[in-house]
Amino acid sequence: APPRPGGASRFRSSSAGRPPPRAPLGKAEGRGPSRNRCGGPAGEMGLEVEPLFQAWSYFRRRKFRECSDLCSQLLERPPGEQEQTDSEYTVFQAAWSLKTRALTEMVYVDEIDMDEEGIAEMMLDENAIAQVARPGTSLKLPGTSQGAGPSPAVRPVTQSGRPITGFVRPCTQSGRPSTMEQALKTPRTALTARPITSASGRYVRLGTASMLTNPGGPFINLSRLNLAKYAQKPKLAKALFEYIFHHENDVKNALDLAALATEHAQFKDWWWKVQVGKCYYRLGLYREAEKQFKSALKQQDMVDTILYLAKVYLRLDQPVTALNLFKQGLDRFPGEVALICGIARIHEEMNNISSAAEYYKDVLKQDNTHVEAIACIGSNHFYSDQPETALRFYRRLLQMGVYNCQLFNNLGLCCFYAQQYDMTLSSFERALFLAENEEETADVWYNLGHVAVGIGDLNLAYQCFKLTLVNNNDYAEAYNNLAVLEMRKGHIEQARALLQTASSLAPHMYEPHFNFAVLSEKVGDLQRSYTAARKSEEAFPGHVDTQQLIKQLKQHFAML
Repeated sequence: APPRPGGASRFRSSSAGRPPPRAPLGKAEGRGPSRNRCGGPAGEMGLEVEPLFQAWSYFRRRKFRECSDLCSQLLERPPGEQEQTDSEYTVFQAAWSLKTRALTEMVYVDEIDMDEEGIAEMMLDENAIAQVARPGTSLKLPGTSQGAGPSPAVRPVTQSGRPITGFVRPCTQSGRPSTMEQALKTPRTALTARPITSASGRYVRLGTASMLTNPGGPFINLSRLNLAKYAQKPKLAKALFEYIFHHENDVKNALDLAALATEHAQFKDWWWKVQVGKCYYRLGLYREAEKQFKSALKQQDMVDTILYLAKVYLRLDQPVTALNLFKQGLDRFPGEVALICGIARIHEEMNNISSAAEYYKDVLKQDNTHVEAIACIGSNHFYSDQPETALRFYRRLLQMGVYNCQLFNNLGLCCFYAQQYDMTLSSFERALFLAENEEETADVWYNLGHVAVGIGDLNLAYQCFKLTLVNNNDYAEAYNNLAVLEMRKGHIEQARALLQTASSLAPHMYEPHFNFAVLSEKVGDLQRSYTAARKSEEAFPGHVDTQQLIKQLKQHFAML
């Protein structure tokens, strides 16, 4: 997701981006030679910059590798050469703190937007409160939305029963499987066919990435640290906590340090309470995390804390509470884009698309370059049979500098349905050129197959769907459409095999079940036809053709 305004860099200065003032050359009248702050004559070339200042300059320019190397050289000096800085800390302590911050920034991930639920979190969740939730109060059960969401016949749905959004987020790629077998069979992300075993696995891999930043071994030996001593030095403790939490991924030691520092601050420092809450959230102790975030909000009202608390409520499957929290936050921070966007996401996940579109429009009133809002409104217009309007939003993204495969894919579809045929194929060609992996290539070929069906060239459509399966062998929609083309050719057995593959890959789609039911009914296999029709009805209860087929089959069974 795009970074929130103000959240991209925590270390800013008003002088960033401006050239440093030049010292005058030569001698001024009545004075000695003009000298710069580093001690050398101003006119000399190759001036020596004080090493700690040079390291800080590297850090400010986000050259974290150079900053870390320079700090390592400072830390290797003999203890006798360590002079005192302007503050109460020595150069050694300043270099140590700066190196921890540089190493942290190299692997830093924003905890607010980055959230994945793996199979372990989904299937082994001990925080299940209500198995049968009231309508409009749960994200986990697809049929509990209050708003009349779009029909699956118009807008495709994900495995969890929610419509496909216009923007890929970390949590939207993983649906909520109903059984462990389905969870293991279905791909959990868009970029890999291997299921995510657990969200904690990603954090472990982040921790192993820290070894790459220090080839000689870990910078700080956490097992030998006296955390109580560091907790009494707030300036060093904050840098150390972020290093342990983000770089080493040792949540237990990070929690111990945060608890000691909170105690040392007499429970009056809101920042440490937020960090304790983050540790509890990572450990799965959501109620304890909720207490810490609420306590921090009482001391200091911060947008980030509200977003962390909303994450806790969403993980506890309490979207209504999260919505109320966002609205209370908007009373205190009117026009805050992150809060309005959070409300829109929750409405979208609860299948209340019209309300989500209204909130995304509010986001654009505050920030008219918000990529997520523009993309979601564009996809909403496209699925509402307004391709011309959607085209304007996607063109706006192109003007803003977004230049990727997905955007040109969407532009090609909008141009086709808006009958601007001259731009359709060139957009898809550009999308194929920009595709970064096989899954993106498969999406483009699948949409080209749709275009071929629309213009009546079934041979081209057949080839496009085949190319889709070459690039992505788990593409259920392509199997379904290939089966329809095989039925038109009269190849019944091939069509049945393709439909069975599609229905096993995507049990949440109604089309493979319905097509299989129609095909079985034609060849006289009434029992299989009835079973498939019932599955189609479960996936899409409002499908009229499925209901008519079930009615016909019941009449057949009554006659028998």
